[in-house]
Amino acid sequence: MNKARLEAFSDGVFAIIITIMVLGLNAPDGTTLYALGTRIPMFLTYVLSFVYVAIFWINHHLLISATSRVNTAILWANINLLFWISLVPFFTAWVDEHHAAAVPVAAYGVIFLMCVASYWLLEQLLGRAHDRTTPIARILAQERRARISTVAFVVAILMAAVHPFISLAIYIVIAGFWLVPDRRLIRAISDLEK
Repeated sequence: MNKARLEAFSDGVFAIIITIMVLGLNAPDGTTLYALGTRIPMFLTYVLSFVYVAIFWINHHLLISATSRVNTAILWANINLLFWISLVPFFTAWVDEHHAAAVPVAAYGVIFLMCVASYWLLEQLLGRAHDRTTPIARILAQERRARISTVAFVVAILMAAVHPFISLAIYIVIAGFWLVPDRRLIRAISDLEK
């Protein structure tokens, strides 16, 4: 199967998700700095969500670029990942509308937990689709970030009951954990392009 269609479709979905998120931002009700200041929490949640979508897009791009083959199971796993990411704008808006209340903040974490779980599933299926000696299969066999992130998201979701801002802080830390892409994937892509 041709991976180019998977990449093109995924890129389009990511672009739509980012567009929907920015359209959800509301302008301040007034013309003063105070009016603008009341929108800062909403803007910060948008920034965090934007960073997460960007992280998933970059890592997805590198993962698929390092891949030499896809199959139907991989296509479905990719659709599953895109489904969970497509819910990010909805849950971002929910957190914004309710000023970081416990249940919306916990649900926000559940969405990202499902994104990480879906990304991990995609990694597993891609690893199995390749011979164990290929760089992509070796890299994916040693991938730990998804497992660590899963535990951190579960802790953050539970902490929302204690204080939502603790959860939001953990979400920020997890995003920082993923900001730098896996250099091994970048090297594998370079090897494929030679």
